Amino acid sequence: MAGSVADSDAVVKLDDGHLNNSLGSPVQADVYFPRLIVPFCGHIKGGMRPGKKVLVMGIVDLNPESFAISLTCGDSEDPPADVAIELKAVFTDRQLLRNSCISGEKGEEQSAIPYFPFIPDQPFRVEILCEHPRFRVFVDGHQLFDFYHRIQTLSAIDTIKINGDLQITKLG
Repeated sequence: MAGSVADSDAVVKLDDGHLNNSLGSPVQADVYFPRLIVPFCGHIKGGMRPGKKVLVMGIVDLNPESFAISLTCGDSEDPPADVAIELKAVFTDRQLLRNSCISGEKGEEQSAIPYFPFIPDQPFRVEILCEHPRFRVFVDGHQLFDFYHRIQTLSAIDTIKINGDLQITKLG
């Protein structure tokens, strides 16, 4: 039952930086995500920095067209927030496109990958590791590509957006 009061109370932010799940047990979290509903927008506590990793686990829909995972500088729509990296999985072309968008200007799109890792109706695990010069992206434990930073102030990259033909099972 998406959007119900019970759902919105399932995760509560505590003052000591811990999260409580609906059973009341504390879990340490560096990233605060209230609900895992697509389209999704969540805050990355403290922004990105070298050594920090964002984890997205989910299940691809049965008949997917595409989905996208973006790390952005805030969640502003007007003017649109800068996009540090957008990963867009396109199933018709079996491509994983990467790009950025800074001050409304899209960068040069990258598409080369050794293989297309996503399978309809199957789970996946995407890890975006922030290193000093680049994001290093892993899918199901295999390094797929590097994406060199186009936004130099890494701490400004503080929002994750996910949309498209998938369900999110875990974020961290």
